[in-house]
Amino acid sequence: MAAALPWRRGVWRRARLLVVPALAALALPAGAALSADRDFRLEFRLGESVFQRLWVPAPASARSADGLGPLYNARACESCHPRAGRGPSPPGTGEAPAGLVARLSIPAATPPQRALLEEGRLGLIPDPRYGAQLQPLSAPGLPGEGRLAPRWQEHRVTMADGLVVALRQPRPRLEEPGHGPPDPGLRLSLRLSPPLLGLGLLEQVPEAEILAAADPQDRDGDGIRGRPNRVAGGRLGRFGWKATEPDLPEQAAAAFALDLGLSTPPRPDPWGDCTPAQPACRQAPHGGAAPHQPEVAPALFALTVFYARNLAPPPRRAVEAPGVRQGEALFGALGCAACHRPRLATAGGAPIAPYTDLLLHDMGEGLADGHAEWQAGGQDWRTAPLWGLGLATARPGGAGLLHDGRARSALEAILWHGGEALQARDRVLGLRAEDRAALLTFLDSL
Repeated sequence: MAAALPWRRGVWRRARLLVVPALAALALPAGAALSADRDFRLEFRLGESVFQRLWVPAPASARSADGLGPLYNARACESCHPRAGRGPSPPGTGEAPAGLVARLSIPAATPPQRALLEEGRLGLIPDPRYGAQLQPLSAPGLPGEGRLAPRWQEHRVTMADGLVVALRQPRPRLEEPGHGPPDPGLRLSLRLSPPLLGLGLLEQVPEAEILAAADPQDRDGDGIRGRPNRVAGGRLGRFGWKATEPDLPEQAAAAFALDLGLSTPPRPDPWGDCTPAQPACRQAPHGGAAPHQPEVAPALFALTVFYARNLAPPPRRAVEAPGVRQGEALFGALGCAACHRPRLATAGGAPIAPYTDLLLHDMGEGLADGHAEWQAGGQDWRTAPLWGLGLATARPGGAGLLHDGRARSALEAILWHGGEALQARDRVLGLRAEDRAALLTFLDSL
């Protein structure tokens, strides 16, 4: 039904302006729209319906919902982002759950490949057979690319007061490859689907404000060397675990292509991540209302972006609980706020509290994946926003924090910090039990 409705550009432009005055909307439930305007709500709910749509392989009678694959990880955006949130915490046994995928790359092996990377014309070298992401699911008649079956290793860390915390680390593995052997230099990087709440506000933070916090040479001597990731065309990356996408349309197009195998206006190839080494995959039937048109029609794509752009960030909770103010002061004193900046401002001047600087930081060997993208190295990760952290830590089965969901609690996530964050992590290790409790209480309030 949504595909039959006319796309009203005027309404979309008018609704975009409603994102900025968001502090009044911070009292909304997580995942709610940022405005009560009637036209805005209509566009938002239509976008939500596209986000929840179950796509089917082509050919199908539902021409506005076919084209899934030929290779894919899920049938709907909602499958990996339940209620627009993060994917479920990996259980640590068995196969990877929905929302946990493996990004693929290989080292540059030829001078032309190295030149493409050095000149910023390519972000990474994908596996020549399996592409940029492993897709275990496939359309009828085609084999999937294999099973993602990470093995988990555990070690223990002892805090200064004697508390022992178990940390787990996944070792990603490709089992039963369905299209032949991958490149011998294949690198697999696990990625858990992040929450989408508040992304429209982060999109509106001016580039100048982000760059003002960058200090790649550590001129102030604090050990923090945040730097931007420059992606295609020299644009500032701000979305994704390594800040590889410059805006929400590009982020949505990448997700449609890699996760669902669907073409969009920014990424019109109908075969998604199928490589030339997978000819049957590239020749499989394509969806869409007409030949040479994207499978996600421009109107549906715009609705999806509109929905993601206007999801309200989660409100703070229990801000007057005992220990929250003390924990907030500790958060700054320990050095956490150097990267997890408590305050940013949108282009319209509205203050927001995402607790991120949107910059890359070297997080140490423990979190390294060896997977470089654009100017982000194998140990570099974009500072994750912390708004909504308390919602994650309250989930049954664990929080699923960090890029691969390894951390089941905020404390586990902190203890994995290394590199530029090592000093802050060591200060947390030395906290008294009551101070540590206050810090965690504050984080739960975000």
